[in-house]
Amino acid sequence: MTTVNGLFTCADGVGASGHKFSSGSHAEGRIVGKQMVRWCVDHKDYKPSIKETADELKKLIYRPYYNYVEGKSASTDGVVNPNYISPKNFMMRLIKCTDEYGGGIGTYYTTSDALLATGFNLLKMLEEDSLKLAARDLHELLRCWENYHRLWTVRLHMQHIDFRQESRYPGFYYRADFMGLDDSKWKCFVNSKYDVKGKKTDIFKKPYHQIIPD
Repeated sequence: MTTVNGLFTCADGVGASGHKFSSGSHAEGRIVGKQMVRWCVDHKDYKPSIKETADELKKLIYRPYYNYVEGKSASTDGVVNPNYISPKNFMMRLIKCTDEYGGGIGTYYTTSDALLATGFNLLKMLEEDSLKLAARDLHELLRCWENYHRLWTVRLHMQHIDFRQESRYPGFYYRADFMGLDDSKWKCFVNSKYDVKGKKTDIFKKPYHQIIPD
C-alpha cells in the first residue's frame, strides 16, 4: 500500500525502476491483489474523505472531453489541433523526453545530472500541456488519464535516479557522472513521499536488511 490509505500499487508504480521484468511485476500484482482484499476485509467501515464535490470531480475527470468539444472546430483533423493535444501525441512526447534524458534505450540506459535536469524541465512543460489533453470518446478519456498518471510515475522514477548517485546495474540505468557502486552510501532502498500541500517530493533512504546470507 502507498502512503495513501486504501491506494495500492505494484510493478512500475513502486521502486522507481522503469525496467522491471514481467515475472517480478506479475508477482507484485498477485501480492497487491491479496493485500487489497485483506485490507478491505479489515477496514469495512473505512470511508475516504474527499474535499472536492461531485460536480468538481466531474469537471476534472471529463476535462479532456470538454477540451475536445471546445477546440475541435479549429481543425479538420481530430488528432492535430492547436487548441489541444491528443493522448497519443502526449505519450510520444513523454517517451521521447524520458528516453533521451531519463536513461532510456536511446542513450544505452545512461543519464547524468545535466541530462536529468533537462528532462525535468521538459516534464514541467509537459505537465502544463497536460491540462490541454483531449478525448474524443471514452477510450481516449481513459488514455488521457493513463498518460497523466504515467507522467507522474516517470518523473518520480527520474527523481529517484537523480537522488541515487551511483550506477547499480542491473538496475537498468547508468549514471555517467557516478559510474561505480558505492555500498557505503547506497546499499539501501530509496523511498519517497509526495507533499500535497507543499507540492514537492521528499526522497529519503531506508535501510536494507539482508535476510538470505550470501
